[in-house]
Amino acid sequence: MKASQIHEILRNKQKVDIYYDERPVWIQEVNNNMAKIGFIDNFEEKDVRIEDLYEKNLYNN
Repeated sequence: MKASQIHEILRNKQKVDIYYDERPVWIQEVNNNMAKIGFIDNFEEKDVRIEDLYEKNLYNN
């Protein structure tokens, strides 16, 4: 995923299903090319590269 996509999603408060490593996440914070994410299925948080995030429907059409 590109930083511009993430900023657009956050700016418009869109409901978009975003994933990291096959797990649904929400984006808590963005700083340069890193994003702080929270996993929807538990309380785990992680800092990841923005490029490692993706929208599921882009890969499973």
